[in-house]
Amino acid sequence: MDKKMGKYLWKGILKKVVMYAVLILFAMLFLVPFFFLLMGSFKEQSELFRVPFQWFPDRFSLKNYRELFTSIPFFTYFRNTMIIVVCNIIGSLLSCSVVAYGFARLNWPGRDKVFMIVMVTMILPYQVTLVPLFLLFTKLKWVGTFLPLTITCFFGNPFFIFLLRQFFVGIPKEMTEAAKIDGAGEFRIYWQLILPMAKPALTTVAIFAFTRSWNDFLGPLVFLGNDKLYTLSLAASMLKSKLDPNWSMLLTLGVVMVCPVLVLFFILQKYFIQGITMSGIKG
Repeated sequence: MDKKMGKYLWKGILKKVVMYAVLILFAMLFLVPFFFLLMGSFKEQSELFRVPFQWFPDRFSLKNYRELFTSIPFFTYFRNTMIIVVCNIIGSLLSCSVVAYGFARLNWPGRDKVFMIVMVTMILPYQVTLVPLFLLFTKLKWVGTFLPLTITCFFGNPFFIFLLRQFFVGIPKEMTEAAKIDGAGEFRIYWQLILPMAKPALTTVAIFAFTRSWNDFLGPLVFLGNDKLYTLSLAASMLKSKLDPNWSMLLTLGVVMVCPVLVLFFILQKYFIQGITMSGIKG
């Protein structure tokens, strides 16, 4: 019996070792591009195309970072990007949570049909609606401002609505019924009861909204006509076209753009994973 127990124990340990080895191998494969990006930001232009290829630079230098901050109005582009990002996060959290609360906690005629219509809009690619939006914003004289990239976020996003609605459905109705007995109205229940309990889902929406607006290239390219309003994603395109192209600075800008996303995810990964899993299993 002891031999059998020992045999099963060693089999379990061996399975775990193999599983972790495979996971580490895949993790290393995913980290290779980022490692190349990071090392390239410390290299001279000539070192990037050296044969044979070398992973590490001959000498670690911050020259590319200094040139990045001085050769282009980096901080202006960073400020413009943050304006769009902050408005996107605030607008997405407010509008999507209100709509999701209406779909999940309120009973009204045609609720499920309207929800299905909202979900169907998820299949429409952004490029399909881009031309009508451009014509609309041109008539409103919003083109050349931040308004097309910020105001629209206050009208909801179907994917974010779906995530929050799934989370809200999983909250026991007895809690809201108890609050109603105590005299709380729908808005108070939404603001003081539901939202504090939905921190994981709200964090997930905030991360998605941040990455979407932080990395957005097509929207700023179409709606921002003034180079003083450019974002960091447009700065990368400008570096590629105007500096013929300066690959070392492009890699440096890539590191600068990737790091905030990684830091945000590692800080909030607990809430992010919890929000994804709980939103997915609630129906």
